[in-house]
Amino acid sequence: MSEPDFRLLATGELLSAVVGDVVGIRVLENSMMQKIAELERRGAASELGYRNVVQVLRHAVRWDLKTARQWVARAAKLAREVTPSGSVLEPELPATAAAVAEGMLSGEHISAVAEVMEELPPEAEQPVVEFASRHEPAAVRAFGKELAYRLYQQDEEPGSAEQVAPVNRLRMQWKGDWLEVSAKLDKVTGAKFEAMIDPLAKPRPATPEEGVDPRSRGEREGDAFADLIDLVLRADLLPEHGGEPVTLTMTMPYEALAARTGFATLDNHVRVPAALVRRLACNAGVIPVVLGGRSEPVDIGRKSRTFPAAVRRLLVARDQGCTFPGCDRPPKHCDAHHVRFWSEGGETSVHNAALLCRHHHTLIHRSEWEVELHRGVPTFVPPAWLDPDRTPRTNTAHHAAHHVAA
Repeated sequence: MSEPDFRLLATGELLSAVVGDVVGIRVLENSMMQKIAELERRGAASELGYRNVVQVLRHAVRWDLKTARQWVARAAKLAREVTPSGSVLEPELPATAAAVAEGMLSGEHISAVAEVMEELPPEAEQPVVEFASRHEPAAVRAFGKELAYRLYQQDEEPGSAEQVAPVNRLRMQWKGDWLEVSAKLDKVTGAKFEAMIDPLAKPRPATPEEGVDPRSRGEREGDAFADLIDLVLRADLLPEHGGEPVTLTMTMPYEALAARTGFATLDNHVRVPAALVRRLACNAGVIPVVLGGRSEPVDIGRKSRTFPAAVRRLLVARDQGCTFPGCDRPPKHCDAHHVRFWSEGGETSVHNAALLCRHHHTLIHRSEWEVELHRGVPTFVPPAWLDPDRTPRTNTAHHAAHHVAA
């Protein structure tokens, strides 16, 4: 079937055809967002071994950070939630969702409406959506600001008196599986802390395998804080606790570790899943205590037996940083990873190890990515859903000459 000759259409007909196509595209985009919301609802990221759906979409459809995050955020605003009892809740922006389903609003309109509604009461959504259906996104933002001003112009100004907050205060509280930490530091201490966090919180470099770093600033700084803790644990001079250098002890039955099931118990009585134990067991500063059938310690891997300094120096000389394809994290930000897991009989040696940054170390332990050594070069095999051929890949960021042997 030959394509129609659009040159034969009158201008009005041609423009109407374009408008109709745009409406159709918007309806299709709404269907895509519903599917993305369902991926989020069913926990697809965890099932595939990824931190969030943004990272899944970045790999699956090769979107960059901004695009993937926008689609996921817009999907969340329009999706209906299902409660554990089976009840269906209305979307966060119901009027917007209805307009999008009819093809009236674009993705940019959704973002604009969501932005202005953060400052407006729910009853203001309908007039905002009606305005958005007739104007471009930039005008929607201006309309929202004007509407907010009219609604709140009679509000009293907040008090100008400021209370002096105490300095150098740290609060820690466990909430479920998370330790919430809040701190207030004086200017000098705060500047020192910021200087340590900033270089660790830089976005990871864009790579063909992963695209650009999908993390928000808060997520990057949170990961940087975790990296800082790891760096401190590797330091030569650490405060002592109970007469020994600071370490972390994990205790669990060997059968559970080998079967990748169950939990380990930390020395502060917090339980962690076996999958996390397998990753932590690669790190220096961790003492795995493995129990036999009668809960008796059968092996204690001390720090000197868990990638000792001599082995780590060889790894640094060989790998020169994180070995995951495209990552340029330096050695000081990396863990030594057992290529063949320790719980499966893998030895602690340079011939069974690869340097991985915290992010990619977690990815290897949680997802279907696999790592092998080919002639001493860490080589990564992607999941079948990402690359059906599962073509091996190597990191050329540190070694431009690295390639997979035929």
